[in-house]
Amino acid sequence: MKDLLRVFNYIKPYRKYAVLNVLFNILFILFSSFNLALLIPTINVLFKISKPITFRPEFSLNSQAIIDNINYFVGKLTTEHDTFYVLIIVALLFILFSFLNNFFRYLGMYFLAPIRNCMVRDLRNDIYNKLLILPISFYSGQKKGDLMSRITSDINEIEWSVVSTLQMIIKDPLNVIFFMIILLSISPQLVALSLVTLIPAGFLIGKIGKSLKRNSEKGQRQLGVVVSTTEESITGLRIIKAFNAIDYAYDKFKRINHVYTKIMIKIYRRKDLAAPLTETLAIIGLLVVIWFGGNMVLNGKLKPDVFLFFVVIFSRMIPPAQSFISSFYNLQRGASATKRVFEIIDAEEKIEEKPNAISKKSFSHNIEYKNLSFQYNIDNSRIKILDDINLVIEKGRMIAVVGPSGGGKSTLVDLLPRFYDCTEGEILIDGIPIKDLVISDIRDLVGVVSQETVLFNDSIMNNIAFGMENVSEDDVIAAAKVANAHGFISDMEHGYYTNIGDRGANLSGGQRQRISIARAVLKNPPIMILDEATSALDTESERYVQEALTNLMKNRTSIVIAHRLSTIKNADEIIVIDNGKIVERGTHFSLIENNKLYYNLIKLQSFTE
Repeated sequence: MKDLLRVFNYIKPYRKYAVLNVLFNILFILFSSFNLALLIPTINVLFKISKPITFRPEFSLNSQAIIDNINYFVGKLTTEHDTFYVLIIVALLFILFSFLNNFFRYLGMYFLAPIRNCMVRDLRNDIYNKLLILPISFYSGQKKGDLMSRITSDINEIEWSVVSTLQMIIKDPLNVIFFMIILLSISPQLVALSLVTLIPAGFLIGKIGKSLKRNSEKGQRQLGVVVSTTEESITGLRIIKAFNAIDYAYDKFKRINHVYTKIMIKIYRRKDLAAPLTETLAIIGLLVVIWFGGNMVLNGKLKPDVFLFFVVIFSRMIPPAQSFISSFYNLQRGASATKRVFEIIDAEEKIEEKPNAISKKSFSHNIEYKNLSFQYNIDNSRIKILDDINLVIEKGRMIAVVGPSGGGKSTLVDLLPRFYDCTEGEILIDGIPIKDLVISDIRDLVGVVSQETVLFNDSIMNNIAFGMENVSEDDVIAAAKVANAHGFISDMEHGYYTNIGDRGANLSGGQRQRISIARAVLKNPPIMILDEATSALDTESERYVQEALTNLMKNRTSIVIAHRLSTIKNADEIIVIDNGKIVERGTHFSLIENNKLYYNLIKLQSFTE
């Protein structure tokens, strides 16, 4: 519940709307009560159920006094005018009060709209921003679908719970309190008798609410599994079809969806128990009121019209009480959704920037990996990926990193832009530890072209200029030419403004990679990381991409992870990594002469000079 209270911090900027919402809800309650207060005395006088009051009673905030004053007002009208005229006046008053009642009700909802929507916008912005800030290691133990569920359905649950909470603490209590004051002013004894029947309802509602919260959390987590499975299936649809696994995938989804359905059925069955339970107990309370109130009327302790007014007001108090209980259940569901959302917002930012971090806008001398080790913590067990790495990369040199799969090559380069932080040792740029530098400055110095090309559902222009401001079309075209991409882009119907689809689905693998290279060219960083950038391409595409990479690496410090060893033949130095350690280093020819791991890798690829 404390997480739900944190959500209300997001309402603070919009508290002026909350004040207006409260004000108009109070006016709505007042004018909805005026109609009731006007109805009974009017019926009494017009149909001569009771005698009109001829002397104006003293006014006070008392139910009997209010009824007597209305009785006097209607009685005076009937003595001065005919009944038809009085009916018109009373009808017009009913219309006026009904209009004002609904007008103020609308204004209350009107000012609630910016509260709920702006609060949700700010909360969703915060969780999305946190997802961008969190280190890549955070995602290794997460399902994308579950994260998507948190930023969509869980946020929607919070929206409804906040609206319910605002109703629960403002509108419904005001209704109940206002009606309760009227009832207490008529007969405290009848109020006490009616409340006795509602105590068991409060106990049962509390028990159901706790159960609902537990099941809601299960339901939201299972919905995350449903979304995650859907996302995996769409991403892997080609494999599903290729392996004739449509039935298998469908059966798997049906099982997961069935579990979610069972949880939701349980939730709604318990939630829907609230309304009939409350209404049944309220009717019992009403019967008690009618029984004892009727006896009070027969004994002359209570006037018939006042008793009738009590019964009507008591009946009007039941819907806001039911709404209050419904809001309580929505609050329980919102509490579990809030917990899941704040698990992300409160997640530890392991890659932190020091308060006095040094700004560095240029690269002058070298990069040094010094006594560096790195390990993952998976299921409380530590897995060492890199062990005591020592490496110096001088400015302007091309360093190739090769070795068997799983040896730690990608991890080695991912540590440089601080996608992860090393567990031992340090990395220095121009003699300054990267942990002492401004993170954004480090990443401005480093460009990345990876094997898995990441493009966005946008135009080619915006993909090449991604993350960069004040970039002209000429700059983008120049970068595309360096990346050997200008030709195929120009052949497209809309050229650089062609939308490439989700993840660049409308392009070939080679075209996607060349756009990725153009993006790196436009960024123009002094340090380039090429992580197996040609390993997934066919021969023709590789030729175009390799030319583009050669252009990209000119006059830059380059770290190249190579799968095809023929591409790094001219590297200034080749680093061979196996099981997290540097086992060889040297030029292409010197490593062949060593006749060790690098030579064996060359033989495996049937590479000949």
